[in-house]
Amino acid sequence: MDNKLIYNKVASLSTASDRESHKEINFIYKFIKRFFDIVCSILGIILLSPILIIVSILIKLESKGPIIFKQLRAGKDSKPFYIYKFRSMKIETPNIATNDFTDSHVYITRIGRIIRKTSIDEIPQLFNILKGDMSIVGPRPVILEEVDLIELRQSYNVDKILPGITGWAQINGRDNIGNEEKVKYDYEYLVNKSFIMDLYIIVMTALKVLKRSDIKD
Repeated sequence: MDNKLIYNKVASLSTASDRESHKEINFIYKFIKRFFDIVCSILGIILLSPILIIVSILIKLESKGPIIFKQLRAGKDSKPFYIYKFRSMKIETPNIATNDFTDSHVYITRIGRIIRKTSIDEIPQLFNILKGDMSIVGPRPVILEEVDLIELRQSYNVDKILPGITGWAQINGRDNIGNEEKVKYDYEYLVNKSFIMDLYIIVMTALKVLKRSDIKD
């Protein structure tokens, strides 16, 4: 990626007072973001509990295996954590990235196809947010086998922020862009992140989910 140094706000701060002001703003942003994550995850779990129950029953009725799919992903500082999702695929499915499947339809269950298209399979990640493993907005956590993408994120310090349910890359292509472009968007989020930007990403994500944009099987 040629445009690695899009710009670095911290490096551009020339005086000690500028740096102190930046630290204060960053602290306030982190506090508001975490408070927002906790409140939204608790409310989400309560309000979406009927969907959680219904989907759990449908998954169990259709195929054998656990209701919740747990998978190791790279989190903040590239440390692995278990992400929670509704199981949308058969238990014998290979552990590879979605984009690497050439025959994903063979493994996806009927209820799985529905919950993936509507992103309902992501709802259990509200518990990841409550635990502090994730945020609502941040780079999508990738499986540990995606070494190239993890190393690319490390080189741009993208792994220094919590992964999210949705992010800047998700509303700018999601499944239709390659690793370098994903990291470009993740880096843009890193240097521009703000509460207003987070709200914008959330709204745009909701619109894309309703339109089913940029989603593969």
